[in-house]
Amino acid sequence: MKIIAANSRANYDFLFSEKIDAGIVLLGSEVKSLRINTGSLRGSYIIEKEGSLWLSNCFIKKYNNAANKNYIPNRDRKLLIKKKEFNKILGSIKQGGVSLVPINLYFSDKGFAKLLFGLGKGKKKYDKRQSIKEKDWNIKKSRILTKN
Repeated sequence: MKIIAANSRANYDFLFSEKIDAGIVLLGSEVKSLRINTGSLRGSYIIEKEGSLWLSNCFIKKYNNAANKNYIPNRDRKLLIKKKEFNKILGSIKQGGVSLVPINLYFSDKGFAKLLFGLGKGKKKYDKRQSIKEKDWNIKKSRILTKN
């Protein structure tokens, strides 16, 4: 698994109840561009339209040797998931308070571009403080254990 782009703020801003892998529909030049690590998930989000899930505002730079002149780097890209999973996700979104947040964009072992996204609820400010305290404590704990 080769990670192309990661949304570092996702784990800080959201508490995930479930993480799901999905395929992503890309053009050939976009795949070549991603192979040289020119993608970004910053500010991207997932929406439901036309009976499927779409990744919006994901930036993939234009491949230098691509032939298409009118390439849009932030276009919507369709996500490929099973119908049963889609219905489950849609049901949790309709309940309210749950967002679909892209976490990682990566190439699988077979060479397919995949997106890891999560069903997340937004963290409050005190939750964020608590996660920072836990992270600091884990760092201190590992230092203490390696010292002895």
